[in-house]
Amino acid sequence: MANQNHYDVLIIGAGPIGMACAIEAKKANLSYVIIEKGALVNSLFNYPVFMTFFSTSQKLEIGGVPFVTINPKPNRNEAVEYYRRVAEKFDLKINLFERVQQVVKNEADVFEIKTSKTDYTAGNVIVATGFYDVPLLMNVPGEDLPKVTHYYKDPHLYAFQNVVVVGANNSGVDAALETYRKGANVTMVVRSGELGPHVKYWVRPDIQNRIKEGEVAALFDSELVEIREGEVDIKTPEGIKTIPNDFVIAMTGYQPDFSMLRKFGIDLPESLCPAYSEETMETNVKGLYLAGVVCGGLDTHKLFIENSRVHAEMIVRNILG
Repeated sequence: MANQNHYDVLIIGAGPIGMACAIEAKKANLSYVIIEKGALVNSLFNYPVFMTFFSTSQKLEIGGVPFVTINPKPNRNEAVEYYRRVAEKFDLKINLFERVQQVVKNEADVFEIKTSKTDYTAGNVIVATGFYDVPLLMNVPGEDLPKVTHYYKDPHLYAFQNVVVVGANNSGVDAALETYRKGANVTMVVRSGELGPHVKYWVRPDIQNRIKEGEVAALFDSELVEIREGEVDIKTPEGIKTIPNDFVIAMTGYQPDFSMLRKFGIDLPESLCPAYSEETMETNVKGLYLAGVVCGGLDTHKLFIENSRVHAEMIVRNILG
């Protein structure tokens, strides 16, 4: 009897790029399944509730489905809704809340995949897991306290609280401005001497003016060195500064799950940029492909939805040979 759980292509990750890969596989009449450890477009679901994308809606489109928004730049809620509608339109086969635990190649050159729920086999595997899984830790005492988060969601939680925001790129600046506007007493702790170079151009003047007016405190060339229940220690050019604190929002960035990539047999040099062909997206393991932001390793500013949508076509073209 044929194996019910065998597919031409098994895709890990139901983000926009994983979905784009499924759409291309479906167009090519390849059998496929997407396995996703969380919700549909899980990373976008975990973005801040009021986040606005840098990209226009047109650049976020997949599968040729128009992404219509009132404003040129869509927000997180519109994106989550759009990708859900795309999944419905193409009737994509997606298994949610199922974690891939193991991917190994057997003697017959077929991938055996073990998940938290069942086992699969596949001729090809595409890893489209993004980079939002593993926060870059500060490695300071108290980082494991419940009041510390690496994922900022909704500013209302922080109303009238003493909040420290670590980082000055988009996520840090958004968190600082939004919590300040909900009545938080905000202090930004910035390792370098200035705001991040990638801060959205329409947001930069806002945060600069809030800092200038003293409405948001900003400590540049500084770092958080210890977190305690009611206060934090910050190392500044003038020495250690201790301030009262209720919450720490650590927007220190994220990285792909490198241990998972290694476990799958993908070569990871010292740069932590996974080994793959830029023509085919195939890794050093034949039939195992990378798609989307996961390809960039630690350089998470290099690849976005708009410039990695093409990976789906490249991979399926290579699979078809």
